[in-house]
Amino acid sequence: MANKLSEKTLNRAKEALLGKWGRELKPTSLVLTEEEYNQNRDKMYAACVRHIAEEGEIRIDPDELLIGAATLKESAYHVVPVRRPDCDVPAERSISHVTLDFATVIKTGLNGLRRHTLERLQRGDLSDPNKIDFLEACLQTLDSFEKWHARYMELLDKLILESDGEQKAHYEKVKKYARNVPMNPATNFREAVQSLTFQFVFQRQCGNWPGIGRIDVFLGDYLKKDLAEGTITLDEAREYIAHFWIKGCEWIGAGDVFEGSGDGQHYQNIILSGVDVDGNDVENEVTFLVLDVVEETLISDFPIAVRLSKRSSEKLFRRVAEVQRLGTGTVAIYNNDFIIKNLVDFGYDIREARDFANDGCWEIQIPGKTCFIYSPYDVVTILDHVLGADGEETPDYPEFEDLYRAWVKDNRAAAENIIENYAKGWGTDGRPNTLVSLFIEDCVENAAGYNSRGARYTVFSPHASGLPNVINSLWAIKKYVYDEKKLTLDELVGYLRNNWEGHEDLRRQILKDFIGYGNADPEIDAFGKRVLHDFSWFQRERRSYNGVLLPAGASTFGREIGFAPQRAAQADGHLAHEILAANITPTPGSDKNGPTAIIKSLGALDLSSLVNGTALDMKIAPSSVKGEDGINALVGLYKTFIDVGGIFVHIDIVDNKTLLDAREHPDKYPTLAVRVSGWSARFVTLNRDWQEMIIKKSMQTRC
Repeated sequence: MANKLSEKTLNRAKEALLGKWGRELKPTSLVLTEEEYNQNRDKMYAACVRHIAEEGEIRIDPDELLIGAATLKESAYHVVPVRRPDCDVPAERSISHVTLDFATVIKTGLNGLRRHTLERLQRGDLSDPNKIDFLEACLQTLDSFEKWHARYMELLDKLILESDGEQKAHYEKVKKYARNVPMNPATNFREAVQSLTFQFVFQRQCGNWPGIGRIDVFLGDYLKKDLAEGTITLDEAREYIAHFWIKGCEWIGAGDVFEGSGDGQHYQNIILSGVDVDGNDVENEVTFLVLDVVEETLISDFPIAVRLSKRSSEKLFRRVAEVQRLGTGTVAIYNNDFIIKNLVDFGYDIREARDFANDGCWEIQIPGKTCFIYSPYDVVTILDHVLGADGEETPDYPEFEDLYRAWVKDNRAAAENIIENYAKGWGTDGRPNTLVSLFIEDCVENAAGYNSRGARYTVFSPHASGLPNVINSLWAIKKYVYDEKKLTLDELVGYLRNNWEGHEDLRRQILKDFIGYGNADPEIDAFGKRVLHDFSWFQRERRSYNGVLLPAGASTFGREIGFAPQRAAQADGHLAHEILAANITPTPGSDKNGPTAIIKSLGALDLSSLVNGTALDMKIAPSSVKGEDGINALVGLYKTFIDVGGIFVHIDIVDNKTLLDAREHPDKYPTLAVRVSGWSARFVTLNRDWQEMIIKKSMQTRC
């Protein structure tokens, strides 16, 4: 394949992937004064932003087309990089799991936000002084953003004066497209991408980890206009998008932020395609340029989810397959129409449902309007307790339904506890962040911050972890104890307490013979639908509580590692403390009938009961997707996934032989990326447990 990007841009991408800028991050020297720290919390936060804007290091590299840099090391650690006056502690935590409204600022400029904030402040209907302080702090934050931009313009002027020839012309071109934005509306594609860059980078410089959202929706019209006017070419536009992608790599090499779970999870997800708020299909030049950039740079730090439907073009289906086939786990798929219907059935307005994005992993939310968090809990350990596998006595369950009802009861109690103790008060802690609040619709209008119920939607999603394992274990108990009576429940639970010790032959026989979830078996899949339905009762019976929406989700996000030490042996033959199923994916090794069977089982569960979403993880051998047949096979999988009612699927195309070699010889594979869950990470930045989890995922050798 001939390169479409310039050699200079590809070299910058390589430098970024190898951690050039991440290693250059400097610890903050920024400190609040006592007076700043002890004032109103929103104004205290605005003071932090002022220090960052006025004193934080800025940087312009000689070859970059887009300027703005996240230079403070603490920002990469999910804190505001300004210290309290009395100790070496960050003044505040920052915010993630949020996709911001970058599109509005591209269209109206920060001055549009300023006009709205001033109008709201001057309306004169605010009796609460805290609301006035919030709006004044928002204006102070906008002042600081403007100052940060001005510093970049001053640095550009200095570089222009100090340069000559091609370098001077380059800096002048950069300034041409950077001076107007983000303070004012973008007037062309280059300005729009620069505006997005300034917004995204300043959020990160202040410690926030925002999702990008629907980049082809809010850049597509600018590019279409410029192409029609002949003021830009596709090749030039591709270079700008590539330089934005490189900005997302500035924290590579910043250090072990995630305790071994990988270096690429800063929640900066990208959404492509789908439909707009009017229901028109979105598929434009930006959609394909983004995929071009990923294909050539192999940058995985902006995980991409493509919203596909039966109406998506064959060109897009094939392009996704071509890029996904390269590995890196960067590109995943949303089932566009199914998700929109779920959101509307839950109660969202159709126009907002059509605009869905995610929180930075794959949990579904309305971008720019949502204060979101999810709370995972382990339904496997609940079953262990119901059986008595974690104790000394086996409860008496004369019929399988008695056992099943006991699990449902305890699962419901766990969800009720989470809702009462955590969901009820979500979004009320008042933690200040005027910078995020300005990019969330309704916060200014409500004169309330992101963490003070200012957003249009406050969402708390209980997530079940281990549902595939509960389906399998309960079904195995039903089969071997209650239906076939091969052993008593007391005998089985005794085996589980002792981790199958002394009964290895029986355990292995069960593992060999048991047909569990993921094999397109109608009986267990129908039972799985029942289990999933009974987990998500709160979504139907409550929908909301104390102003908080309660959509259900099913996830692990790698927590199958953390949950393993607390889990007993399982009735389907798995030993205690094994790493079991991820998200809604079959347990490794239990899927015996290939990827199409997995997808059919997934669809049989009826995922309309998971409005917040779930993920299917798949790992496919590169040898099975070679050539034209391989592309056709991947496209066929995508279409089956859409037909059966899947929600989100990500596919790793990687060989275990490569992963094993990378584990033993990490220096040979510094940029090898794999899909972990809602993010992709360099494999060598995972610790041994996380690497083992990736290696043990079921490998599909036919597609």
